[in-house]
Amino acid sequence: MVTRRLAGLLLGAAARRWPAELRAELIREWDAELHVLAGRGERWRMLRFAASLATSRAAAPVVDRAVLHRRLWRTARLLLLAPPACVAVVGVAAVVMSLAYAMLGFRVAWAAAAQLPLWSGLTAGAGAGLALLVTRAARRTVRTGPLATALGVVLPIGLTVAVVLAAFGRRGEQGLPGTVPGLLLWLALLVPALWGAGLLARRGRTRLAWAVGVLGALVAADAAVVLAVVSAIPAAPVGPVADGAPQDTVDRVSAPLWLLTCWTDSSLGLPRPTAWERFLITDRVLIEPVFYLACTPYAVAYTVAAARPAPAAEPVPEPVPAPT
Repeated sequence: MVTRRLAGLLLGAAARRWPAELRAELIREWDAELHVLAGRGERWRMLRFAASLATSRAAAPVVDRAVLHRRLWRTARLLLLAPPACVAVVGVAAVVMSLAYAMLGFRVAWAAAAQLPLWSGLTAGAGAGLALLVTRAARRTVRTGPLATALGVVLPIGLTVAVVLAAFGRRGEQGLPGTVPGLLLWLALLVPALWGAGLLARRGRTRLAWAVGVLGALVAADAAVVLAVVSAIPAAPVGPVADGAPQDTVDRVSAPLWLLTCWTDSSLGLPRPTAWERFLITDRVLIEPVFYLACTPYAVAYTVAAARPAPAAEPVPEPVPAPT
């Protein structure tokens, strides 16, 4: 018992020499090794093990490289798999929406109007669930600066977008040339939004970091939708329309609402955009806004979780006396 307690004190001294973000995992591994040695009755080896850790340099041991390699692998796996998961969320939500419309289309008059809100709602809910998983996993990933974290989130998203666009080729009449500018603008504006959220989270201002991250991501998505619509649909003429025929134009006065229009297929009670303008907007920009909605919760969640101060080291558990 005395040997086990002494070994625990030596491990505590050894852990304090390591960076705070590595201490908890190192202590768990070391304590597990002590438990194995104690179970075998190898008390001398147990003391030698604890003493070697307490007297060795913190930057040299093989354990350091092993822990960092595991953290790097977790980080790469999380950042590379999350964007494809967002694509899957959008696809599954679209399938569920289509099935719901197939069942309700001939029964209720509002089935067509509910398609986009249902798609957006399902995507937002699944995106929030993905964000919860990412938040838990981000606590055991490599901690870097806010800018590096923002780039680490955005670049895999850009890679996923490139792969999807290359796989599906042309989409609609506009094709890749009409899709790429809005996506590039969204990615470019998402970086400073996540950077600012990471800076605030690093200082412990988590709520403000979430607000800045979500608001910045919404501004980035709105600007991307505006660019896509403006570049594809001409503005409404100033004068009267000849013969009163509807024109394939969209009045720019409603531009700030276009993102919400793509999510809800609604003008939110305002005169613009009109029903015809809503049809033109959602026909031109359909999948991208929903993809932005799927990615935003996870991107902000990972940025805030990875930038928060590292938790304090877990204390070495006291040994429980064996029953006599």
